Amino acid sequence: KYFNNIYENLVREKSQAKDHYQDKNGGNFFKLQEDWWTANRETVWKAMTCSDKLTGASYFHATCSDSHRSETFSQAKDKCRCDGAKSANADQVPTYFDYVPQYLR
Repeated sequence: KYFNNIYENLVREKSQAKDHYQDKNGGNFFKLQEDWWTANRETVWKAMTCSDKLTGASYFHATCSDSHRSETFSQAKDKCRCDGAKSANADQVPTYFDYVPQYLR
């Protein structure tokens, strides 16, 4: 339903979008969904992890390595990032499995 509305608006504004997103799967708009997620992935994760309403929530499992304790992990509390993370991936989304369906995680 939502992607159908997005599709209709795109086609109205850009005629070449009709060919690019032409749906052969009966209204599923897989290519449009994929492009939408690619464009909005970071913003969606920020909205999910930066909300004050989620402060102290345990939606994400413990992922931060506690180096002073062997083989223990703690909950990431800084917008689902580990404190002091200096790696190149420290500012990325908290999971790299967001394309995997929830029931398979």
